[in-house]
Amino acid sequence: MKVNPAYVEALKALVKKSPYPSHMRMVLDHIEIDRAEVIIDLGTCHLQPYGIVHGGVVATIIDTATFWAGFLRLPEDVGLVNVDLKLNYLQQVVDGKIRAKGSCMRHGRSLSYTEASVFDEDENLIAHGTSTLMSLPGKSLNLGLKKFLETGDKED
Repeated sequence: MKVNPAYVEALKALVKKSPYPSHMRMVLDHIEIDRAEVIIDLGTCHLQPYGIVHGGVVATIIDTATFWAGFLRLPEDVGLVNVDLKLNYLQQVVDGKIRAKGSCMRHGRSLSYTEASVFDEDENLIAHGTSTLMSLPGKSLNLGLKKFLETGDKED
């Protein structure tokens, strides 16, 4: 199963221009089968009254990285939704960028299990979380591109 690079670029562009990721200053930096990396460029809008990044921002990046880590294995006509999110905050962060590295630990037809770790710019682990994802048959992003390359197709 080889993912179409044009599909990946279209997916990243879609996420970048979507309202919530744009509002959060969040980008899908990297995605491949069973892996995804998401970055948030932190600003004052992400801070709570004590001057540290709000826990909801960290939960959002974990939620997003776990979602995209499980996404690419799905058939083109199947969507995905997070059905739970469990996380631990391990260290505060106040500025810079945070990066969530997500991975799919188990992919199933109906349910998948994913995890993500969040790091600051110095690669300090600031949070870790897990999520169960549920497949949604009949849902599609309709990017106008095939998700997977056919056997024999070459990447350009």
